[in-house]
Amino acid sequence: MTKEQAIALADSKFWEEMSAHDIAKFQLLERRMCMPVEVFHKAIEETLGRPVFTHEFCFDTEGLIEELFGAKPKPTMEEIINLLPEGKRVILLAI
Repeated sequence: MTKEQAIALADSKFWEEMSAHDIAKFQLLERRMCMPVEVFHKAIEETLGRPVFTHEFCFDTEGLIEELFGAKPKPTMEEIINLLPEGKRVILLAI
């Protein structure tokens, strides 16, 4: 899909009549964003039944696709954290 096609599709608000699963599936398999990221993020979390952290979109798109299609189980929190480069990991604990 070209940039212009993605913009035109987004302008049509095509996702408004789609289920969360269909939104997640469509956008995960399409390289260009065709909807507001908030719409996609909400749909993928609803579909996978768990919080999806923004870095997962960058560092583990393939894992999200496999999870969506049932080829991979939900990752553990440790696996999600380990997607971040080691030097970038900072975890804050509320005391």
